[in-house]
Amino acid sequence: MQSFRTELENPVVEQEIIELEKKIRQFQGGEIPEEKFRSLRLARGVYGQRQSGVQMVRIKLPFGRITFKQMLKIADISDEYASKNLHLTTRQDIQIHYVNLNKTPEVWAKLAEDDMTLREACGNTVRNVTASPAAGIDPDEPFDVSPYAQSTFAYFLRNPFCAEMGRKFKMSFSSSDKDTAFSYIHDFGFIPKIQIVDGKEVRGFKVMLGGGLGSQPLLASEIFDFLAEDEILPYIESTLRVFDRYGERNNRNKARFKYLVQKLGLEEVLRLIDEERIANKIQTFQVDRDLIAQPEPPTAAITPAEPVDARAYELWKATNIFAQKQAGYYGVYVKVLTGDIPTAKARKLIAGVQGHIADDIRITQDQNLLFKYVRPESLPHIFNLLTELGYAKPGYNSTSDVTTCPGTDTCNLGISNSTEMARVLERYIHEFHEDFIYEQNLKIKISGCMNSCGQHGLAHIGFHGSSVKAAGKVVPAAQVMLGGGTVGNGVGRVAERVIKVPTKRVLQVADLVLTDYKANRLQEENFHGYYDRQTKDYFYKLLKPLADLTTLSPDEFIDWGHEETFATAIGVGECAGVVIDLVATLLLEAEEKLELANKAFDEQQYADAIYHAYASFVWTAKALLLDKGVNASTQAAVIQDFDKHYVDSGIFEFSTTFAERVLQINKYEPSKEFAELFIKQSTAFHYEAAGRREELRVTI
Repeated sequence: MQSFRTELENPVVEQEIIELEKKIRQFQGGEIPEEKFRSLRLARGVYGQRQSGVQMVRIKLPFGRITFKQMLKIADISDEYASKNLHLTTRQDIQIHYVNLNKTPEVWAKLAEDDMTLREACGNTVRNVTASPAAGIDPDEPFDVSPYAQSTFAYFLRNPFCAEMGRKFKMSFSSSDKDTAFSYIHDFGFIPKIQIVDGKEVRGFKVMLGGGLGSQPLLASEIFDFLAEDEILPYIESTLRVFDRYGERNNRNKARFKYLVQKLGLEEVLRLIDEERIANKIQTFQVDRDLIAQPEPPTAAITPAEPVDARAYELWKATNIFAQKQAGYYGVYVKVLTGDIPTAKARKLIAGVQGHIADDIRITQDQNLLFKYVRPESLPHIFNLLTELGYAKPGYNSTSDVTTCPGTDTCNLGISNSTEMARVLERYIHEFHEDFIYEQNLKIKISGCMNSCGQHGLAHIGFHGSSVKAAGKVVPAAQVMLGGGTVGNGVGRVAERVIKVPTKRVLQVADLVLTDYKANRLQEENFHGYYDRQTKDYFYKLLKPLADLTTLSPDEFIDWGHEETFATAIGVGECAGVVIDLVATLLLEAEEKLELANKAFDEQQYADAIYHAYASFVWTAKALLLDKGVNASTQAAVIQDFDKHYVDSGIFEFSTTFAERVLQINKYEPSKEFAELFIKQSTAFHYEAAGRREELRVTI
């Protein structure tokens, strides 16, 4: 397996860890406002939990790739600093919980020893770049997308134009037209394509733009049926620069990129992206196709084993393994209930698979694991190991394989206990609808709230946490969503809200829908066809009796996994970071941006230097506008409003306008000469503003 320089060998990382420790001390000493500190720690993968005084730490694993050594390191860290559990997420990360804030720099440093980072795992950043877990071994793939996902992750990590956006930005790379990385609900989704030009094979991607889940799901639009591989990263860069400048920053509910497309229109957004191209750090980027080499297949001699349960083994083989494109090897999916692996089991798992699988495990978007390069003779051994650990359930990626977020276990936004609901549903389907363990075109997904971290918005049958009132009490409820899911090749469907029922009745919902589907579908009709033919109203009438609150039993006032009466206790969500509008903080940050600009210039990183200088312009202008009570919601609005309130009135003078001065950034290619001029202009503006603080009544 290819080795990369460890994060800890990077002096930038060392400085970031030291800086985090320093900022924690300053926050605890009252020197940094809570809002500012929250934004800072989120960008370093440290997320406040529902439980006071402890943190969730999210480990950013590009396209879900993890080695034996890395998983064991995370297990060791979870034992020492967290809750002795590894939680696999729907974005192919690993989270550990109940970490003391003061220990987070140590956690980061230990992870960095084995090429893992917390940087930009949360907050208003480019989040983990996901990909189909089978990439590299997928029999249907035109080529391996793993190197493209890795290059995208590496290029945008710590990049100044996407480290402090108005909201998060998500990207995925599917391995084939089956679109198993869900391109249609991402800000950017990529599906690999091959064209033959002048007799030569040319790689590229179908490009989907502007999708997203959350409380208001929107499907992505196809903007290219084929974009050459060397144009992918430059196009992403231009798009992120546009999002940074025009994206909403005050109303977090309207700050995702999909809302910018909705507000300006797709045609205008594409025009702005094209206009931004000249300012890019890169105009083309040729991805190293060998960046993620195929792992070495195991070669050790194997002692033959007999399955501990012959019938269960055959069922497991029928649903959880597939023949790789590499002849003679199999991919093995491991079902991990609710995505939780206790550290003791993680160690037994790694010890048991060594010599039987390649050292390249992938975390899947449905919170499971994929083993690669398994020889046929190793399958009984792996089955026996998984049986011992409780991970040999059949039905991977089927109706019985329920996806869920942590819900009220740890999340501030959780309304209901989605994890226990998932466990109950899986047991119920295995017991009463066993035939559905073979059904891979009907998925059940659960989120603890409407934000869709459990992907309920793209489920065939989805549930999200909610509540209703009955008899003067609050009842835990589930919003039932139907008809969503992947069609293929960039086409997907958003699930429709049908009805809301008490959470203890979700088993009856699943039973009614699955039973009706089996009884009334046409021959070979999939769930999408059946749902469309029956219509939403049919399902509303089918499920309406379950919404009757006059028949509630005492047990239905209690959520799954709880013993006490239900009460909503929603905290402040941190998924998107926060908006910082403190004048003093903004002015300080503007000065810090100038320091970063000069440092980047000295290192001949001219594009970064220019962007830092641009940020200083905007931060300084926003601070002065706040002093007049003007709270502009985008960087573009800040620039326009500064002209209106300060330049047109003669308080500040420019040869043309403030807008023309600042927006030089997308008129010139990044060069030493322009960077030097732009930094000087930004510095002059900042210190002119600082010199007028008393006159302008800026509170420092």
